[in-house]
Amino acid sequence: MLEPRIQQHFFESADQLYQVAEPMARPIADAAQLIVACLTGGGKLLVAGEGRARWLARAAASALQQGFERERPPLAACLLGDGAQPGPRALAQSVAALGQGGDLLLLFSLADEDPAAQAALDEAHQRDLGVVLLGAGLAAPWASLLSESDVWIAAPVNGGPRAMELLLLALHALCDAIDVQLLGEADEP
Repeated sequence: MLEPRIQQHFFESADQLYQVAEPMARPIADAAQLIVACLTGGGKLLVAGEGRARWLARAAASALQQGFERERPPLAACLLGDGAQPGPRALAQSVAALGQGGDLLLLFSLADEDPAAQAALDEAHQRDLGVVLLGAGLAAPWASLLSESDVWIAAPVNGGPRAMELLLLALHALCDAIDVQLLGEADEP
């Protein structure tokens, strides 16, 4: 009798995706424009996340460097940290070492309270880097930490598997929007 329980996961996910599609579309479009402006202006993306959010950061760096759904030249995206030195300052130190004016921090977080992500965000601001945050949670403290020019793609759920699903889909939509801006609409076969 596992089938009904398994089906319920799909039903809940589909319902949640339907509810957040409209409110998440504008920030994703804004983030894509900010990223394309950074890359075409000679900057690079510093991609970061700690814990389970690191998996999303790794997926983002791979899709940006190797292409998403279409072939294109690799984009300048660098995955920060190796995960071997966890701690609240590890990502911030990578931002300090590699970030330069014109670069952008693409930051992933699955919690409202994420000291490593907050430290990386603070370091990015100190170095005049823009920030795109893909984060799960219900606003605090991110809204007060982001600058006016930063973009926050908020998955309005607290952590867990639903947050991962939403942020992974948001990442896919973001990569597609970047490709559309760089390459134009894909020709239909």
